[in-house]
Amino acid sequence: MEQTVSKSKSGRKSAVQKFGSALSGMVMPNIGAFIAWGIITALFIADGYLPNEQLATIVGPMLTYLLPLLIAYQGGYNVYGQRGAVVGAIATFGVIMGSEVPMLIGAMALGPLGGYLIKKFDQAFGSRIKTGLEMLVNNFSSGIIGFMLAVIAFYIVGPFVQTLTDIMGQGVAWIMNAGLLPLANVFIEPAKILFLNNAINHGILTPLGIEQAAETGKSILFLLEANPGPGLGILAAYMVFGRGSSRSSAVGASVIHFIGGIHEIYFPYVLMNPLLFIAVIAGGIAGTFTNVLMGSGLVAAASPGSIVAVLGMTARGSHVGVILGVLVGAAVSFAVAALILKTTKAKDTDEEFEAKVQESQSLKAESKGQTAVAPVTGSVSAVSDQTVSKIIFACDAGMGSSAMGASLMRKKVKEAGLDIPVTNSSISNLKDEDGLLIITQEELAERASQKTPSATHVAVDNFLSSPKYEEVINKLKEQ
Repeated sequence: MEQTVSKSKSGRKSAVQKFGSALSGMVMPNIGAFIAWGIITALFIADGYLPNEQLATIVGPMLTYLLPLLIAYQGGYNVYGQRGAVVGAIATFGVIMGSEVPMLIGAMALGPLGGYLIKKFDQAFGSRIKTGLEMLVNNFSSGIIGFMLAVIAFYIVGPFVQTLTDIMGQGVAWIMNAGLLPLANVFIEPAKILFLNNAINHGILTPLGIEQAAETGKSILFLLEANPGPGLGILAAYMVFGRGSSRSSAVGASVIHFIGGIHEIYFPYVLMNPLLFIAVIAGGIAGTFTNVLMGSGLVAAASPGSIVAVLGMTARGSHVGVILGVLVGAAVSFAVAALILKTTKAKDTDEEFEAKVQESQSLKAESKGQTAVAPVTGSVSAVSDQTVSKIIFACDAGMGSSAMGASLMRKKVKEAGLDIPVTNSSISNLKDEDGLLIITQEELAERASQKTPSATHVAVDNFLSSPKYEEVINKLKEQ
């Protein structure tokens, strides 16, 4: 009976994680467009830094058309490539025109739905198409399915999503007016460490924040998950009261977290002592309370959650409040973490820290809906088997950790005098070709290998530090 209940809970958790990953997977590749919209809004609206009536006319159409269509296109693409992307975008245009509010949520629904339906059509009829008619059938099938979805979206989905958006907006307004918004961090901070951070931020808070920013010019919702203060407080506490690898690595981790915006770097430090969940929750509540008190807000999502990105997206007149929110969050988190580290039995040995790094990677894999199987370990010796013309660091989103790993390897390649380009990419965007060296984390190695079977693959446990990097450089020098 207990095993059945446990499996049921695990299944529900996995379903939630997959759903959240799908939502964030539509928004994250388009963060640049959100930032562009935020900059234009911050500069050119009537209350902006450089008010310009003509340029301010860009703000509305970008929010109404560009951002939803980009989300829908990406959602359809994630389901079924280019054909799915096109059908998803067509369907979303119907829901845009059938409502009077920005259709970010509608795009998240119709983009994948369009991709799914055209995929099912191809699976059912693709093998029955007569030779020579493939292009005709492909074009008309996507056009007809897109047309039908656009009409349905206009009359049914648009009004429904508009009503749903109004209800959620009223709910958020009630929570803020009741002074309960800081309590959201009781759920947000632990969920981040279980690698639901992107799902929460980009799947839930960003769409609601965009709605609010469109009306008031800023939104505090963008700060709930992105505030780097609580994580900075945890790392600062380890700098002072930690031991072994956890203490020596905390300084570098704090730079990666605070400046680079890679919040995942502090998750193993919390997992090493679960009582530290109290510290990040306290820091999150204190930071959000400060922002509520100061009336702080951002004009758009800050991604990654770097202090640079946060300040860059800060609304006019909110800089003092945002900075205070970060500092108060960090101070409270540090104080609580320091007390916990000083009064609990030390567990922060090198072995314990390494174990929690591995646990953190496992949680990350699980949050992305990946099966917990034995990792596939790429052999560095395989680098000698073919000429390497390009090195690609691949992760699930193609940002964050893979970008930092690529930066480290690029420096090593340059120091070795090698003329080999080093880039980063999401696994879904990898193209199979000869001469590639793909470097992934162990839990992603199997997917990368399936995507690019002709490439040479090397799996590492941590993009930020791996002895395999030197081995790879030595093999490349031998070539």
